[in-house]
Amino acid sequence: MIIIQRKATHAGDWYSGKKNTLLDELEHLFSDKDFGPGQLPYYENKELRTIIGGVSPHAGYRFSGYCAAHTYLNLFKEKIPDTIIVLGTIHNPCRYANVALFKKGEWETPLGSLVVDEDLANIITENSNIIQADYKAFTGLCESEHNIEIQLPFIKYCAQDKNVKILPIKLGYNTFHNYEICEQIAEDLAKSINLYDKDVIIVASSDMQHKTVLDSKKLEKFKLKDQKVIDAFNGLDGRKLMDIVKELSVCGPQTITTLVLTCKKLGAKGGKELKHYTSVDKAGFGYCVGYFSGIIIK
Repeated sequence: MIIIQRKATHAGDWYSGKKNTLLDELEHLFSDKDFGPGQLPYYENKELRTIIGGVSPHAGYRFSGYCAAHTYLNLFKEKIPDTIIVLGTIHNPCRYANVALFKKGEWETPLGSLVVDEDLANIITENSNIIQADYKAFTGLCESEHNIEIQLPFIKYCAQDKNVKILPIKLGYNTFHNYEICEQIAEDLAKSINLYDKDVIIVASSDMQHKTVLDSKKLEKFKLKDQKVIDAFNGLDGRKLMDIVKELSVCGPQTITTLVLTCKKLGAKGGKELKHYTSVDKAGFGYCVGYFSGIIIK
């Protein structure tokens, strides 16, 4: 049987491409007390999970990796999940099903490959008319897309020796500012997760605004606009969130909205902001990208 393997096409560029170097890089991101959480992953081994989803940015690790570490520290601390659904956005035009699922195979990382949860994929495709299995969204010409791959070394690092599975789902251009489609995707995902007797959590891959910022006053305005998105996330108000991001350059509005709507259908009570900063805070004035880490609690 041929196993479809997605290569780590951005290793050595957006993050370290060698295993030991990447391990050191991830340890630094988690240990950093200024932008990172200031502690390495730990596990409480609880029976029940309350943290069921989170937002994680997807820029190069030297910029957004500290922020992402907050998300994964919290997603894994209660217990190591069985499967993580990763909702990806689209930066590069590529022909594929509008909502595409990587149904089976493996995704390579420098820390070892992550296996796709084929059982959950089958449940989702059986219960959805929107989400379709389509490898073209993840392979070939679409390998230039980075936003899902950026999340995977964090998952592999936090999973330690446990075989945590992934389920990548890419939400295409027609979902970008379409609340109704996000609502239907969320309904299908929530139904499928409830039918699956495993511990499943969801990650939305998205950066916040993108804009040139040349002084402190503009940076303050930039952060205030990001905060409007974060406040809607904290309130689990998917419609308000989508309305806000229509006016902003957030690159994964549909991933965050779908995450919020899905988790709410799974019984979530609220979101929690963990960390928010910008590339200007890391590198000085110029082109600015906002980074946000947040979790959703049941």
